[in-house]
Amino acid sequence: MKSLLKRYPAFAYPDFVRMWIGQLTSQAGNTMQLVTMNWQLYLITHSAIALGFIGFMRFIPIVIFSLLGGSFADSFNRKAVQMVCQSLRGVIAVILAFTTITGAITPLHIYILTFFDSGLVAFDSPSRQAIIPSLVPKEIFTSAMSVWIAAFQAATIVGPLIAGILIGRNGIPLIYVLNVFTFVIFIALLFSLKNSGVAHLDENENEISIAHIKEGLMFIKSNTIIWTTTFMDFLATFFSSAEALLPIFANDILKVGPQGLGFLYAAPALGSILAGLTVGRMGELKQQGKVLLCCVFFYGLGTVLFGLSKNYYLSLLALLIVGSSDSVSAIIRNVARQMSTPDSMRGRMSSITMIFFMGGPQLGEFEAGLVAGFGGAPFSVITGGIATMAVIVIMAAKIPALRNYSRKVKDPLI
Repeated sequence: MKSLLKRYPAFAYPDFVRMWIGQLTSQAGNTMQLVTMNWQLYLITHSAIALGFIGFMRFIPIVIFSLLGGSFADSFNRKAVQMVCQSLRGVIAVILAFTTITGAITPLHIYILTFFDSGLVAFDSPSRQAIIPSLVPKEIFTSAMSVWIAAFQAATIVGPLIAGILIGRNGIPLIYVLNVFTFVIFIALLFSLKNSGVAHLDENENEISIAHIKEGLMFIKSNTIIWTTTFMDFLATFFSSAEALLPIFANDILKVGPQGLGFLYAAPALGSILAGLTVGRMGELKQQGKVLLCCVFFYGLGTVLFGLSKNYYLSLLALLIVGSSDSVSAIIRNVARQMSTPDSMRGRMSSITMIFFMGGPQLGEFEAGLVAGFGGAPFSVITGGIATMAVIVIMAAKIPALRNYSRKVKDPLI
């Protein structure tokens, strides 16, 4: 135990451990449900465009509600906001299970429920992200963020693997039922937190208003590292988002079925865990800007390799590269953003950046589905990866502040 705490000191803080377990459990359920919905939709429609449209339905609520969700996170109790959102998301999982069992489910049901679930994420995620920096000292926040992302990615391994196995053996409804229990577990863990969940606000700041939201927008605009990493995140995930097309690769190109689909979904997460735990042991990275740019370039390169591959094991290797590159870049981005933002602003900052880092993949899945519908899934993935690499080369050349960024551990929290 002492050796573990020495390598990953964030685990010495009980509230962080509770949130970490909640993240692991909740995300496992979410990915189980996502894989199942995509597979179910493809079985019903056999359409790449239909798969892409589910990403579009996740994107729209994030754009509409994220700014409001961030203002909620900076105005209300962050634990309470998460509890309400998790409860309502559990209801959506119940509806998915019921309509599937009764045979009433249609693509329209899946799209509508996806829309509402994504809307709840727009309120839940800013509160979850904003509370994490208050659970550990800022000196170990890089290590804490690395194991936080590792938990997220571990769940992204476990969830698809469980989904792939259960789809083949027990059918789809059981997965939706299991997801309900993951929400219950996370709510119980939130309730047990010693942290109050209340943001450190200035006087008269606990109001939700246009001015409150505008203040968050102006803060991000004034911080070069936050807006450049956010913009880069959006473009990279928009062009290289191939997750929605994995059922096509599993069923039609690699011919590995639902079990193989589970491993395809899990491979990026495995790469992310390995990279994240390595960074967690290393502590503070040096020359973070250059490392970030290199990682996102390799993210695009791995995407191109996956699109070119016709071999299942080579495809898994390509997705490992994608996941490991994305993990290191995500750690750098999150630490840079959170440590550059005062606690009273973290909910709004998280919600604004969420529009881009969550909206990019969702809108990218829609774009990937449209391109695949006309040019085929491999063409969609390959061109997306090439576009990502081109974006990174341009940003590295044009934005010296991003290229030369290097945060010192002793830097004060602004």
